[in-house]
Amino acid sequence: MTKIAIAIHGGAGTLVKGMMTPEKETAYRQALQKALDAGYKILENGASSMDAVEKAVQELENSHLFNAGKGSVFTATETHEMDASIMEGKNLKAGAVSLITGIANPVSLARDVMEKTEHVFLAGNGAMEFAKEVGYEIENSDYFYDEFRHNQWLEIKGTDSFQLDHSKNTSTPLSTRKDSKFGTVGAVALDENGNIAAATSTGGMTNKKYGRVGDSPMIGAGNYANNETCAVSCTGSGEYFIRGVVAYDVSCLMEHKGLSLEEATKEVIQNRIIKIGGDGGLIAIDIKGNISLEFNTEGMYRGSKNNEGLDLVEIYK
Repeated sequence: MTKIAIAIHGGAGTLVKGMMTPEKETAYRQALQKALDAGYKILENGASSMDAVEKAVQELENSHLFNAGKGSVFTATETHEMDASIMEGKNLKAGAVSLITGIANPVSLARDVMEKTEHVFLAGNGAMEFAKEVGYEIENSDYFYDEFRHNQWLEIKGTDSFQLDHSKNTSTPLSTRKDSKFGTVGAVALDENGNIAAATSTGGMTNKKYGRVGDSPMIGAGNYANNETCAVSCTGSGEYFIRGVVAYDVSCLMEHKGLSLEEATKEVIQNRIIKIGGDGGLIAIDIKGNISLEFNTEGMYRGSKNNEGLDLVEIYK
């Protein structure tokens, strides 16, 4: 039997059992399951891993529960700036966008950059110009408005503080970000042709200034795919994941050190990233369909499914 498999994440962080209402926990589990099933169905129908990761991430972007697409957090100027990337493992083709506004599904725009331009990464006004050129509808700010997200922003508006997603701590310098949740979303998949792909999307940080960009749209940092090794999507303290080139580091350990997927993800998340002060997690898959959901925080919204009976959605450790 040809193996097909998919894994998704909706962010990592301080996710302790009992901190969420049962209703909210149920809502998160249902949203994760919906995205997982949508991506898996694509694989079941014989389509590509690229189609599967795009679809799964679109579903997460369409939910206000996650910090991506519709649920994106507010910047210092009360707007939304979103980032996304996508990569396929067969030819190492990739697309990414950063600092975009009004796009319901940034992951799809990232794929269009990959397939319809000679480039890998478009940002800001240029990315928006490209989006309009290829026919994207620009949503107004009401589409992205969420009262919970807005209240988060109002708490720290006008200060130098920022939050990594829905943190309990209202002044979150990186050194004290242990109370935070990283709401990036992502997916990795293996299709019936043995090709893998990864996609990642985020709404960034609450109250972020200066056009800050995290690891999510950076190929090799927050997202990577290579049929020789694995596909990886990260979620965490972006500055550290950039400095640790985390997604590529996992692939590199497999390629050059001969580590298994599980060994490589463990080494990077439980050792290397901690050494430089970072926290968070990642999801990864190899061409044999092995899946790793590794994180060093209290929890990570995550799910995995394959055609050998695996069908799992989890939040806590």
